Amino acid sequence: MGNLLYVIAVILVIVWAISYFGGYYTGGVIHILLVIAIIAILLRVIRSAA
Repeated sequence: MGNLLYVIAVILVIVWAISYFGGYYTGGVIHILLVIAIIAILLRVIRSAA
């Protein structure tokens, strides 16, 4: 389950980067999802380092 969450987080970051730098408008929801994705990635890094 944790691995799936990590994959989803990476996909969300990639989609955000494409929409941000490509000039597409995805609304404010993508920014909320981006924050959740970054938190998930940080939790994964902290857990693997400990």
